[in-house]
Amino acid sequence: MSRRRGTRALLAVALLVALLTAGCGVRPSDVITGRSAVSGPFAGRGLYLIADGELALVVRPVKNVPGPPLETLVLLVSGPTEAERSAGLTSEVPAEAGPVSMTPSTDEPGITVRFKGAVLPLSTLAANQIICTVALAGQQPTSAPVTLVGSDGTRPPWSCPIE
Repeated sequence: MSRRRGTRALLAVALLVALLTAGCGVRPSDVITGRSAVSGPFAGRGLYLIADGELALVVRPVKNVPGPPLETLVLLVSGPTEAERSAGLTSEVPAEAGPVSMTPSTDEPGITVRFKGAVLPLSTLAANQIICTVALAGQQPTSAPVTLVGSDGTRPPWSCPIE
């Protein structure tokens, strides 16, 4: 009987050693890096494009900084540059939307942006691109609501989801 216990104990120890030396099964990989964060003052206009399905801040150098916030929105509607597309950046904001005006809301904090095109069929990601770009260009806190008005109606006020 004691011989069986000794054999079982030996097998248990061998199994434990095998498990501990086997590792977790995750293969090693190279370091995966993301885009570097923009910090501090920057010379250019910040706008939000899409990288891997998420909003990505892009700073475009321009001559007249800061300039009217509406000009930054025009840059967004024009889409990514060739270099930005090569880097994998995209946009869901349709060029035909074309911003017309951007004014502070009169009855509550926030900004109202009027477009010549439709705003109701915009994807959530496209709306967030516009809203975050407007908040940054208008030097508003990201919590300030932005109302999008188009030829087809008005989207409810929405704040940028990026802190």
